[in-house]
Formats: sequence, structure tokens, C-alpha cells
Amino acid sequence: MANLSKHQLHNRQLIQKLTLSALFTALIAILAQIAVPVPFSPVPFTGQVAGVLLSGALLDKRSAVLSVTAYLLLGAAGAPVFSLARGGLYMLAGPTGGYLWGFIPAVFFAALIIEDKVRYTIYRAFAAMLTALTFIYLFGGIQLGLIMGYSPGQVLLVGVIPFLPLDLLKAALAVFLANQIQKSLQKNNLGHFLGFK
Repeated sequence: MANLSKHQLHNRQLIQKLTLSALFTALIAILAQIAVPVPFSPVPFTGQVAGVLLSGALLDKRSAVLSVTAYLLLGAAGAPVFSLARGGLYMLAGPTGGYLWGFIPAVFFAALIIEDKVRYTIYRAFAAMLTALTFIYLFGGIQLGLIMGYSPGQVLLVGVIPFLPLDLLKAALAVFLANQIQKSLQKNNLGHFLGFK
């Protein structure tokens, strides 16, 4: 009976984590629709990065990676989940595809850094968000430069610098929201029950 109990507990935790991953996949897809094309770059301003950062801040690394991977697979299959309601493999292979690929290491390392509850501070959480942004910009910048034939300086001018202030604001917002959500869950003893890390 004890083994059955452990098995049931494991199944419940697995279902909770899968459900949370699916919710964050949906959140990223919804926020991706908050997008503004810009004339100077093939990269639009989007809200999806906020969802990616929030998943890295709230989910364990496996769940966070699963949520982002599911998002990318949905988009690759043609679902209109990428910015401006676009989908298809061409989005992952195109000029802005590197930013999307960068979501995977971004959430993995953000969650990895934040999972250390013993040394958790707001500053550590913000550092995790900056690490995530670094991966997004690195992957995005490399693919943007290769496909568009941009020099490193051009990549910075059209693919990084204009977006940095808003993304730093998203990082701060993700840390604030994650902190408030965690406090609320702990106060009501719901964090473990709902499957959050």
C-alpha cells in the first residue's frame, strides 16, 4: 500500500508539472501576440520573452524546458503561436529563429540558478534573468547575422541594443511577479500542491 501511495504521489506530481508546463506554453504563445514590427530590423518587439523569463523563474528546469520546447514544436508544426500569429518551420530557420532557439538554454539556466533556495535572493533571481537574456541574444544574434549577412556591429544595432531596455524591464517584472506568486503560494501552502518549484 505504501508503494502504491508513492506511485500515486509520483503520478500526481507528474500531472501537476505537465499541467504547469502546458499553462506556461500557452502563456508564452499569448504574450507572443503582443508584437510590434519595427522598420529598422526583422526582429519585432514582442511580449513572449516575459513569458519565457517567468517560466524560468517559477518552474523547475525540466518543466521550464518542456514548456518552451512544446511552444517551439507547436510553432514548427504550423500553429500560429509565434509573434504576429505566425507559425511554421521557416520561423525557426529564418532571421529571428535564433531568438526562439535561445529560449531553451535561457529557461534551463534561469531555473537552474533560481532552484538553489538556500542562496536565493532577488539579486540572484535577476542575475538568472540576465543569464537567460544573454542566451536569447547570443543565439538570436548569431542566426540573425548569418542569415542577413550582418557584421557583429550591425547585429548589435538591429538585433540587441534597441530591445535591451524593454527586455531588462521584462526581466525585472518577471522577478517581481515570480516573487509575489511564490510568497502567495507559500502563505497559502499551495506551492508544493500545485507543483511549483
